[in-house]
Amino acid sequence: MREHPNAALVRQALEALLGGDLATFSTAFADDVVWHVPGDGPLAGEYRGLASLLALFGRQVGLSDGTLQVELHDVMASDDHAVAWQQITAERDGFLLDVVEALVFHIRDGKVAEVWQRTDQYMVDDFFSYGASRRPRRRRKQAIPVGLADSRVTARA
Repeated sequence: MREHPNAALVRQALEALLGGDLATFSTAFADDVVWHVPGDGPLAGEYRGLASLLALFGRQVGLSDGTLQVELHDVMASDDHAVAWQQITAERDGFLLDVVEALVFHIRDGKVAEVWQRTDQYMVDDFFSYGASRRPRRRRKQAIPVGLADSRVTARA
């Protein structure tokens, strides 16, 4: 069975981004694309336009001290949407981020028009917030020191 065209569009864009091919990545997005990042952390907000998206990705790499790794697991699609399922890992100042993430893409006229990120937002906010203060932003869940537990376990207050 052939891959849905919207799944192919998203897969090619994400694989290009992961491979550092920003030209190919950029062709998949509408000029007025909007990327939604939920949460309370330093990356939360709406990013409008391709330049804003590229700046977001640069901030993610910078805030992870260059350790951010993404493994694309799968892409599923319909005529209007695609969903990418991926694993995100990073290590910074002795703390490990290891979460799965779903990216929901709205496709319009053969281009990505809007994207919503969905993940363990407490872990992501805590991990990327450690630069400003060494204390987690939330007490419900927090990123844990690497040596204390398995990377997929979260501390609970």
